[in-house]
Amino acid sequence: MGIISAEGIRIYAYHGCMEEEAKTGRAFIVDVSVETDLEKAAASDAIADTIDYVKLYEIVKSEMAVRSKLIEHAGQRIINSIRKKFPQAKGVRVKVSKLNPPVNGNLESVSVLMEG
Repeated sequence: MGIISAEGIRIYAYHGCMEEEAKTGRAFIVDVSVETDLEKAAASDAIADTIDYVKLYEIVKSEMAVRSKLIEHAGQRIINSIRKKFPQAKGVRVKVSKLNPPVNGNLESVSVLMEG
């Protein structure tokens, strides 16, 4: 077993409960880790025998383009899409961070960490 990760995926999106967030958007950072058997890929040296991190990036980009009020909802969609595309995934972990959230104070980011 092993883990393939795509970390620090920076996406501009329009998630949030406030109308302002739907109009102006903000930056998000998404980290994805997928647990899978890497033995075959290690032996074959073939991209077809692993989980392609380019495809992980494309899934994140596609799902983050769909507006959600909650980052939990966006995170679950990412997990669902990864599991659908890569049935060999034994576990998926997604962290979605909203940078500079609209709060009355100085807060760098808020995040959810989800597994599925």
